[in-house]
Amino acid sequence: MGETSRDEYKIQSFDAETQQLLKTALKDPGAVDLEKVANVVVDHSLQDCVFSKEAGRMCYAIIQAESKQAGQSVFRRGLLDRLQREYQAREQLRARSRQSWVCYVTFICSIFDYLRVNNMPMMALVNPVYDCLFQLAQPESLSREEEVDCLVLQLHRVGEQLEKMNGQRMDELFVLIRDGFLLPIDLSSLARLLLLEIIEFRAAGWKTTPAAHQYYYSEVLD
Repeated sequence: MGETSRDEYKIQSFDAETQQLLKTALKDPGAVDLEKVANVVVDHSLQDCVFSKEAGRMCYAIIQAESKQAGQSVFRRGLLDRLQREYQAREQLRARSRQSWVCYVTFICSIFDYLRVNNMPMMALVNPVYDCLFQLAQPESLSREEEVDCLVLQLHRVGEQLEKMNGQRMDELFVLIRDGFLLPIDLSSLARLLLLEIIEFRAAGWKTTPAAHQYYYSEVLD
């Protein structure tokens, strides 16, 4: 399945008017208000964690289309501005809705994964992404399976890239994760299993051996 068709498939979760807006943004970005498009994508990402996982690819496609058509970056500026505003209000977001908070972390990691400057991850996103992951590694967050699951999924996705950009912060993050695993806080058995898996995943150079994959994921499925 091609990139465009996959993006169009993900658009199906929007209403008909918004679907048309996004399809136009992907094919003829100069014909729509790209700041509005950026806000639509962020708003939907905060509500739909399935969409937020791959929203970065759609954002990248719109950025590429706009650059090719007009040599501009209106959409990217609008997107990053909105991401920054949500990042600054992240504590209020988390207090208001844990689901929206998890969706936001998933979304910012998706953006970090897809967007590049000179074929490198965006430096401006490194510390915000780390800050979100640090929040997920706090004892209160580790007591909630949905936040542990988000932490582990995002580290699988962008952990290796993040460590290359700032290895010291990754060391500090894993101190929190190890403490969470070892100290007697209120961890479910699934959360403890996920934390152990990500500790071993990083120790193995961000790779999973077939034996480890079979062990951990058979346990998760059980």
